[in-house]
Amino acid sequence: MKKLWFKVSFMKEPAPIDQIFISKLTEIILDNLGNENFDVKELAQESGMSRYVLTRKLFAITNKTPNQFIREVRLKKALDILRNEVFTISEVAYKTGFSSPSYFISCFHEFFGYTPGEVKNKRFEGEEENILPYITSIQKQKRVKWRVFILTSAGILILAVIVYIIYDVDVKNSSTDSGIPIKYAEKSIAVLPIKNLSNIISDQYFYDGVMEEIFNNLSKVHDLRVISRTSVEQYRNTVKTAPVIGKELNVNYIIEGSGQKYGNKFRIRIQLIEVSTDKHIWAESFQHKMKSIRKFFRIQSQIAENIAAKLNLSITLDEKELIEKVPTYNMSAYNLYLKANSYSKDYENTRDSGSYKTAIDLYDAALELDTTFAKVYTGLAFAYWNRYYYETYFKENFLDSCLILAEKALSYDDQLDEAYYLKGQYSRVNGYSVEALNNYDKALEINPNYLSAYIRKWELLLFVFGDYVKCLENCYKMLNLIRGIERSILLKALARTYLDVGFTERAKDYYYEALVLDGKKASYLNNSAWTEFCLGNFEEALKLMKQAVELDPTNLGYSAGFLGYYCVFSDRNEEAYNLAIRVLEMYKKAGALNLQRSHRVGYAFWQVGKKKEALDYFRQQIKYGEESIKLSRPLDQMKATHYDLAGTYAFLGDKAKAYQHLDEFAKKNTFPLWWVTMIKYDLIFDNIRNEERFQKILQTIESKYLAEQERVRKWLEEQEML
Repeated sequence: MKKLWFKVSFMKEPAPIDQIFISKLTEIILDNLGNENFDVKELAQESGMSRYVLTRKLFAITNKTPNQFIREVRLKKALDILRNEVFTISEVAYKTGFSSPSYFISCFHEFFGYTPGEVKNKRFEGEEENILPYITSIQKQKRVKWRVFILTSAGILILAVIVYIIYDVDVKNSSTDSGIPIKYAEKSIAVLPIKNLSNIISDQYFYDGVMEEIFNNLSKVHDLRVISRTSVEQYRNTVKTAPVIGKELNVNYIIEGSGQKYGNKFRIRIQLIEVSTDKHIWAESFQHKMKSIRKFFRIQSQIAENIAAKLNLSITLDEKELIEKVPTYNMSAYNLYLKANSYSKDYENTRDSGSYKTAIDLYDAALELDTTFAKVYTGLAFAYWNRYYYETYFKENFLDSCLILAEKALSYDDQLDEAYYLKGQYSRVNGYSVEALNNYDKALEINPNYLSAYIRKWELLLFVFGDYVKCLENCYKMLNLIRGIERSILLKALARTYLDVGFTERAKDYYYEALVLDGKKASYLNNSAWTEFCLGNFEEALKLMKQAVELDPTNLGYSAGFLGYYCVFSDRNEEAYNLAIRVLEMYKKAGALNLQRSHRVGYAFWQVGKKKEALDYFRQQIKYGEESIKLSRPLDQMKATHYDLAGTYAFLGDKAKAYQHLDEFAKKNTFPLWWVTMIKYDLIFDNIRNEERFQKILQTIESKYLAEQERVRKWLEEQEML
C-alpha cells in the first residue's frame, strides 16, 4: 500500500515552478548522498529555508515529509546503482547514506517490495522508472555539467526564481529584524570568552566572571537558545571568523567581548554579530569604577537586555527580574567568590588538595563580607560535593551539608537555579527520585539553558524511572545546547538510550557520529563491544574490547571491568582473574568504593581456585549491597543492588535470599536490553537458571523491555523519525 501511495502522489504533474523546487532538493540530496548524517536539518540549511517552511512546502507538493523524501531519493539512486554499476549490496548501502547494510535492505524491501539481491540477479527490470522522474533528469544534467561546465543566462534566471521562492515563502518567520534571511527559525547565541587586553593573567578570573554573568542572564530567556560554556571554551584564543564559529556552534548570533582592568577601573567592549552576514548589529563600550557594584551588575544586565531587544526577543517580567538581580552589594566579596570558583574548578579537574583548601578559604572570606551572598553557599556546596562524596557514602549524614547550603542559598535568593540543581542532586543520591526530578525541573524553569540539569535529568529518567520517551526528549534538548568535541559525550548518551530499548542500528549511528566528532577510536570500540554484548555476541564483544585496549593501553584500568564481564561470559577464567586484579587496583587508585563489582571479582577468584579470597569479596558485596538498600543509595534506586545481591546469593547457594532480591529487582517499571541479555546468560545464576521460578522472572523482565520498546517505536513514528 505504501508503494502504491507513493506512485499516486506523483501521478499529478507538479507545476513547472514546483518541479524546479523538487529538482533542487533532489540535487542537494544527491550531492550529499554518501553522508549518512545528512538529514532534514541539513536539507533545510542548504536550501536556505527553515525546517517549518521546507516541511510545509514539500508536503503541499508531494504529500511527503522531508524524511520520507530524503529516504526515497536515496533508495531510487540505490536502485540505479544496483542496475547499472558493479558494487556489492553493502557498498551500495554506504554509498547511498545508509548506516548499515541490514537497515538498507529492510528499507529497500519495504519500499520496492523486493530485495536488493533480486535486483542484482536481474529479476526486476524497468518497473519503477517513473516513480521519481526528477532523479533521472537531475543525473543527466549533472553529467552534462561535468562535461561542459557551462552555466547559461537562463540558468541564472531560474536560480534567481528559486532563491526568491525559498526566501519569500515566510520571511516573517525566518528573518532577523535587519531583514536578512537566516538558516534557523529559532534565535540562538554563543557568548565567547572575553579577551583580556591587559595581559595580566591573574585578572583572567574577573573577565571569566563577566562572561559568566552575561551568559547566565541570557540563559534565563526562554525564547533564546544559549550554547553551553564548555562549547565556547575552544574559541578562547581563536582566529576563526564569526561565520565559521557560528556554523560550528549552530547558532545565529555571536557575542564577542574584550576588557581591560587598570587600578580600580575597568573598561569592557561587547559586540553582537549576526552569523549569516558577519555584520556587527550592536556594539557598546562600558567604563566603570570597581567601587560601585550596583552599576557593575547593571552594566551586565543592560548588555543582556540590549541584546534581547536587538533580537526582538520576548522577555517576561519574571525573566527581567532575574536578569536585573544583584547577587551581592560588596565588590570585594564578589572578587573573592570569582577567585574561589577558579580554585574549585581546578580541584574538580586535578584533585589537588591545595586548590580545595584555597577555594574554601576564599568562599569563607566572601561570606565574612556578605553573609547574604547566595551563590557563595552554592559554591561551597559544589566544592563539598566533589570532596566528600565517597568519603561519606555510607554515613547517615551523606552530603547533608550540601543540602543545608543549598537551602541557605535559597533563603536569600529563591530563584537561584543552581541551588535547585543541588537539591536535585542531593535528593537523587539519597533515594528521593520524584523530589529530585521536581528540583531539576525547577532549575530548568528558571534557566531553560541549564545543560547540567538536563544531563542529570536524563540519568534519572534512564536509570531510575525507565521512561525512555521522556529520556529521548530530554536527550535532544541537551544536544541543542552543546557543540564541539564535548558534544560527543551526549551523542554517546543518546546512543546508549536507543541501545537500551533495542534500536541498535540507530545506536550504532550515533556512536559513529561521536567517533567522527572526537576521533576517539578506543572509545568507539568500547561502545561497539557493549553493543555486541547487549546482542549476546560475547566473543565479538571481547574481541572489540581487546582492540580498544590495544589502541589505548593507558585506559586498561577503566576497560578492565568490562573485559572481565566479557571474559566471564565467554568462559575465560584465567583472563577474568587477571582483569579482576586490575579492577581492584583501579578502585584503590581512585579512592572509590567497589560497590558493584566485588562479587564479580569474587567469581573470578573462585574460578581459578582462590576460594578463600573469593568469599571475602562476596561478603563485601553483601555488606555494600545491604547498606545501600538500608540507606537508599543510588544503586538501590536503580534496583542494581538487588540484582547484584541476587547473583551473589544464588552463587553461594542461598536460593531463598536470591529469589527475594530477584523479586524486588523485577518490580522495575522497565528494563534495558543489556539487563535482559545479562540475566539470560549470567553464569552467576547457573545454580537456579533452569528453575521455573527463575524463568518466570526472566519472562516478566523481557516482557517489560518489549513493552517499552514498542512505546518508543510509537513515539518515533509520531515524531516522523521512523
